[in-house]
Amino acid sequence: MEYYPGRFEKEVNPLLDELAHFQIVKRIWEKDYTVWKDKPDEISNRLGWLDLPAGMDSKLSGIEDFVNGVLRDGFKMVVLLGMGGSSLAPEVFRLTFGVKDNHPGMMVLDTTDPVKISEISGKLDLGTTLFLVSTKSGGTVETLSLMKYFYNLVASRFGPGKAGEHFVAITDPGSKLEQIADSFKFRKAFLNNPDIGGRFSALSYFGLVPAALTGVDIRKILEKAKYASEISKKDSNYIALFGALTGRLAELGADKLTFLTSEKFKYFQAWAEQLIAESTGKEGKGILPVVDEPALDIDSYSGDRVFVVLKTKNDNSFDQALNQLRQKGFPVFVFELNDEYDLGKEFFVWEFATAVAGWVLKIQPFDQPDVESAKVAARESIRKYAEEGKLPGPLPDFVFEEKLKFYGNVQGNTPGEIIDNFIKSNVKNSPESYIAIQAFITPDDDNYKMLQGLREKLTKKYKLACTVGFGPRFLHSTGQLHKGDAGHGIFLQFTYEPDVNLPVPVDLGSEESSITFDVLIKAQALGDRQALMNKGRNVLAVDLNYNQKANLNFLKENL
Repeated sequence: MEYYPGRFEKEVNPLLDELAHFQIVKRIWEKDYTVWKDKPDEISNRLGWLDLPAGMDSKLSGIEDFVNGVLRDGFKMVVLLGMGGSSLAPEVFRLTFGVKDNHPGMMVLDTTDPVKISEISGKLDLGTTLFLVSTKSGGTVETLSLMKYFYNLVASRFGPGKAGEHFVAITDPGSKLEQIADSFKFRKAFLNNPDIGGRFSALSYFGLVPAALTGVDIRKILEKAKYASEISKKDSNYIALFGALTGRLAELGADKLTFLTSEKFKYFQAWAEQLIAESTGKEGKGILPVVDEPALDIDSYSGDRVFVVLKTKNDNSFDQALNQLRQKGFPVFVFELNDEYDLGKEFFVWEFATAVAGWVLKIQPFDQPDVESAKVAARESIRKYAEEGKLPGPLPDFVFEEKLKFYGNVQGNTPGEIIDNFIKSNVKNSPESYIAIQAFITPDDDNYKMLQGLREKLTKKYKLACTVGFGPRFLHSTGQLHKGDAGHGIFLQFTYEPDVNLPVPVDLGSEESSITFDVLIKAQALGDRQALMNKGRNVLAVDLNYNQKANLNFLKENL
């Protein structure tokens, strides 16, 4: 790692002294919970990730035997059903490594959007599709809803006696999902070490089983991770220093950790985003990861930025940008990776560094105390829907040409005026602001490109870091930070009216349904909006109505 301190040059030596004086590295490896808090709650039982690089060795032959069985039985596609820590590492492996010859392809489904679910359903040959149901708790509503929907599709085609052969569970021992896998005779249930939190599970069954299915050499991944693990045990090591510096910089107001990556490693950003945001965004503190940001000129960055560059060796494409950033006094970290297998090392590097950042910030990095609030509010909306036949919610505060409905603090007569006034009024109260676009719309390439265009406009106009997340996916990633940090977020929430209704079965094999996926995703949007407002956050919600793409494009073009 190379570090260019910029205007924070004096921060390095004191941190090295503090790390040594408090024996932080040694105490983390001794699993001493007092590194972070006086009580062991959700710390002592969340440090199993430290042992994964070496501890998974004995599990590899079992994973490989399972994969060989899948190949023998002719499966051509794997659909991973999961959220957050259960889906992000598999997505990194799949998109970075591709699919090895003779191995099945893989789709990661981490949405409750009915249009996306319907699209994927229509593409599948159910006879050669394996569904990987992945959830630590075994009770994640999105994952179980998707599991029930696809199980019923398979059972209706091949009969309930054969449907279980198309399903595999990855979960903790004793979970509801383990019981389901046993009752419905799933092909396999991988039971993970329960002392590993979801976002720290990339090197466990949650990451390695999906990786192996697509042909990744998981033994090589673990060898790389072991190398990083050994480095992290040294009293003075770059991994601990990196974590300590990001924590200290955040304390000093440089809390927007902005990623610049070589093309090969761009997918790593989404995994790191969850790890950092959900681990540090609490107790009024937080480090905001800014990932997959459109290319900007140097003058678009405000002084709260820190930059991290992940690049392949001999990639000189960042040289000019690095020179400009250093000249402007921005702190910059540079990591060089040899090839894609170095991701095994980086998974561990970032986990350990995040744990050290938590020590600096005096927070507990392994819990997520504010995530449940959005779930509670969503469940309440669903309960009212069951009683009244409609979701609760306010009437729009402004309707623009029957295209867009606005909810919240509306000032102005056009979309541009409304959003401009909303952002400016919040920046006035919070100069360290950032903008978070929360899109409960179909997660496809066209929508993402439009959201990225909107993001670029907002960043350049207001000189604020701006992030984009599809809902409900981001609820399991940045959702904790949005509610747990110092309250600098300015939230733009987008919803729409799907033209597809898909039932969420009450249970596997049951034709009964109490809600549809379109109701579920709307309830999740309502729940998150309410949870944010309960924490004093300001939210402007925009309903794109029935034509999400045309109206989103109209909004982008008229800002």
